[in-house]
Amino acid sequence: MLKDVEDRRAAAAQLAAGAPLHSALDVADPADWLALDAAVREATWHHPQLLPRWEHSAPLPANLTQLDESRLALALCHREGRVRQQALHQLVRAPGLLPLVVIRCADWVGAVREHARLLLGETLTVDSALDLAPLVLRLGRRDRGAFGVDVLGWVLRQASTRQLAVLFAAPDRIVRRFAYRLAVEGRLLGPVELARVAARDQDTVVQDLCATAVLAALSDDHATEDVLFPLLSARNPRVRSAGVTALRRAGLSKRAEPFLGDRSALVRACARYVVRQQGSDPAVWYRKRCTATDDAELPPGAVIGLAECDNRADAALLRPLLVHPAAGVRAQAVAGLRSLECVDAEQLRPLLDDPAAGVVRETAAALLPSAKALPAGWLLERTGSQWPRHVRVGAFRLLDARGGIVALRAAVGLLEDADTKLRTWASQSVQRWHPSPDERRGDAQVGELLDRSRHLFSDYVLRRRKWEAGVNS
Repeated sequence: MLKDVEDRRAAAAQLAAGAPLHSALDVADPADWLALDAAVREATWHHPQLLPRWEHSAPLPANLTQLDESRLALALCHREGRVRQQALHQLVRAPGLLPLVVIRCADWVGAVREHARLLLGETLTVDSALDLAPLVLRLGRRDRGAFGVDVLGWVLRQASTRQLAVLFAAPDRIVRRFAYRLAVEGRLLGPVELARVAARDQDTVVQDLCATAVLAALSDDHATEDVLFPLLSARNPRVRSAGVTALRRAGLSKRAEPFLGDRSALVRACARYVVRQQGSDPAVWYRKRCTATDDAELPPGAVIGLAECDNRADAALLRPLLVHPAAGVRAQAVAGLRSLECVDAEQLRPLLDDPAAGVVRETAAALLPSAKALPAGWLLERTGSQWPRHVRVGAFRLLDARGGIVALRAAVGLLEDADTKLRTWASQSVQRWHPSPDERRGDAQVGELLDRSRHLFSDYVLRRRKWEAGVNS
């Protein structure tokens, strides 16, 4: 692989000396072809003629008809359009240089570009298209690169599923996306294969593409366990939601109930839709789960799912869960109360000391509208280094939202904190601080705090802040 400038220069020099292509670059790597194309024209700026280094040792002859494959590759990448166009006429002798024809299809010289496109359209076959797909698709992101992608699509639409399988396994996700789009468009894969790809592939675009295609292709006869299980057990929420939707089409809506408590809001919403379509009320299921006294495995998704039913009366069922032994349940109970706009600041305040970071994060978010009503001293104490980091972050988030001299005092106190992120956040808080209109002007403490953070301001801005606070500079 041509990793750096020197590697690219060396490859061009080797080809100029007659070395075979496969020894100078990795012919299967599209990045190497693109690097070679750039290296051949690369100017050596310290040389008075500004010519690429290889041209001084082995310049191309005026007549290109006798060139071997290696030096013809140099001609195809030459800085002069006339030479590149002349080299294209010699391609019949060197089919191994088809990747450079692909590159010339996006050439900036119109005559070269049109000739290369004509050649590509005439010579590209299914087999060569499979080999060139990564290069064509990479070039497709450039100006004038769309032609190659169009030709590639036209040729590969004639490929069989077995031939496209090479691209299904490609490490480049752009190639896999392209191949699966062709397969879906041509209906080359059945629901079972699409479901397995949706659950297996690591790229979310491929997952979503195949999951959507499953639903489009699904009929009652195809809604077998081979289709449903991969979808319902997938990690991607969009794929699981497709599986839940498929349950309704298969007449298995009852199986959607466990997904009412899924960790994903999208899956829960789909499950509620399916359950309602069969005539049931999801809220009944949620209430039953949230009030079961022996349910030690209460899924956090069931807690927030109850709030998503949007009945404020259900807040009474969420409040006892604030002391549930599972941190996830406590966090979602706070999030549910916030969603229902039923936050009691005094009830939630103790949860700012919770040992679970997720609970404190949700609690701080829920208490933001009540930040000014919380005891300032109590919050300031929790920014001290003796407290766990998540408690300090939650307390400072509320102090920052509170504003005024309390927020400034908390931020200045953290300017030299050992925690880099907290220190950065504190610096940003000081820089955007302005005195609150409801606080008295002329407080000497504000001047002291601003002086301690002088390094964060220009002299002009510091004087401006002090003037706003009524403090003498």
